[in-house]
Amino acid sequence: MILHPLVSEKSIRLMESENKLTFIVSRDANKHKIKWAVEELYGVKVTKVNVVNTPKGKKKAYVKLSPEYSASEIASRIGVL
Repeated sequence: MILHPLVSEKSIRLMESENKLTFIVSRDANKHKIKWAVEELYGVKVTKVNVVNTPKGKKKAYVKLSPEYSASEIASRIGVL
């Protein structure tokens, strides 16, 4: 489902300003499956999921966390930061 977290300048900016995490997900994943997977894997509450198909044929998910969770803290816990 979730292949790996994505680390880029944009993803770091979104993490700090909008409390969002960015992941590369499998092509057959939908928003509901992504939300469930993130909540189960990281023990957080997800408020919104946006999905983008990249020109390289990958699928990118922007996951907005609820305000009581910090995207920066979760990212450091999983080793992104």
